[in-house]
Amino acid sequence: MTPKDAKILHALEGIELDSFLDKTHPLYRLANSLNWRVLEEALGSHYVEQVGRPGIPIRVIAGLHYLKYLFQESDEEVVEKFRENPYWQYFCGFKTFQHQLPCHPTSLVKWRKRVGEAGVEHLLKQTIDLAKGEGFLSDRTCLRVNVDTTVQEKAIAFPTDARLYHKMRICLVKEAKKRLIPLRQSYERTARTLFMQHARYRHARQMKRAKRALKKLKSYLGRVVRDLMRKVLRPDARLRDLLSLAGQVLRQKREDKHKLYSLHAPEVECIAKGKAKVKYEFGCKVAIATTAKDPWVVSSFAAHNNPYDGHTLKRSLSQGERLTQIKTKQAFVDKGYRGAKYHPEHVQVLVSETRGLPRLLKKLLRGRAGIEPVIGHLKADHHLGRNHLLGKIGDSVNAVLAGCAFNLRKIIRLFSAQKTPPAASKAPAM
Repeated sequence: MTPKDAKILHALEGIELDSFLDKTHPLYRLANSLNWRVLEEALGSHYVEQVGRPGIPIRVIAGLHYLKYLFQESDEEVVEKFRENPYWQYFCGFKTFQHQLPCHPTSLVKWRKRVGEAGVEHLLKQTIDLAKGEGFLSDRTCLRVNVDTTVQEKAIAFPTDARLYHKMRICLVKEAKKRLIPLRQSYERTARTLFMQHARYRHARQMKRAKRALKKLKSYLGRVVRDLMRKVLRPDARLRDLLSLAGQVLRQKREDKHKLYSLHAPEVECIAKGKAKVKYEFGCKVAIATTAKDPWVVSSFAAHNNPYDGHTLKRSLSQGERLTQIKTKQAFVDKGYRGAKYHPEHVQVLVSETRGLPRLLKKLLRGRAGIEPVIGHLKADHHLGRNHLLGKIGDSVNAVLAGCAFNLRKIIRLFSAQKTPPAASKAPAM
């Protein structure tokens, strides 16, 4: 921020935001259109009065999450940029311009853990209700949906055996130093040199040398693990978990299932989707459901343990029906959903390239491919492409909030396309 911008912002202190904001701005209209009161009633059970410091207002914390995923910001960035943008402040329910941060970035982390996937589903439902209330989404449109799955990759380094051995040894040595446990040898200098040599051997296609270096890295880790187990007969919970992970890293082989791919994210799975560009993706599977015509995200959730696509269909349809309050009539899917035993009885499930269909259903089935660009936008614009949230609950929350952001961006585009807002505008909900 330049000194001139800072001077302008300082001059706005104490002035009512509603007095100088553009009433036709999409974010201004979005702030007045969302039903914040329903959100406060739905999420109010997660707040306890007279315990600790007063909680952050639900509108503020929910609004920051909407903005975070709408503009693809991090927790730190969305809190910092809040001070510079009066439209963001109005969206979060403030009446006058604010110069202080609305909360600490870690408050967003704690709130996500507190409300979980069920809590953020209310945020997705609000975007669907708003689209229906503004006339952008009709009940008839919700009768037909497209369903597909994708992979939500975790923010981890590409897993290799050498990196796992090296990082695991570093972590154990660090914990031993914290507890003043004298190790026979830490291998800090030799292992670091060997790890770099292994990478160079692999790059030069000198596989025998690389294999010898990898075996030695594994030996270093095994020696540190055995040394700790001899000297610490009753390890604490943290050290016990690390020793368990180290044992898993030492035992796992190439053909094993449920392998460990990351130390800080042990829930990561290896998923092969048969893509030519990316053979393996490391994260978890996400099921997405959109309306078949004029796509809106009506369902989005993370499915762990790499299930077959057909196993996720019933949950996708039930979540969509719960959020839209409309019973699904037809679902259009690809060949990954084959198998009538996975299809709900009350829904007509049409699989790609099904023959003998009427002209209308043929056209709608061809339109199933329209969900692919929606998934592309979710990944490129709304954090679904690389998830930085911790744990399985982070996977679930990230998938739902990405769907919220897609719907909100679409609503903002539709607001911008309208030259003038409707005459009977709603009163600001502060």
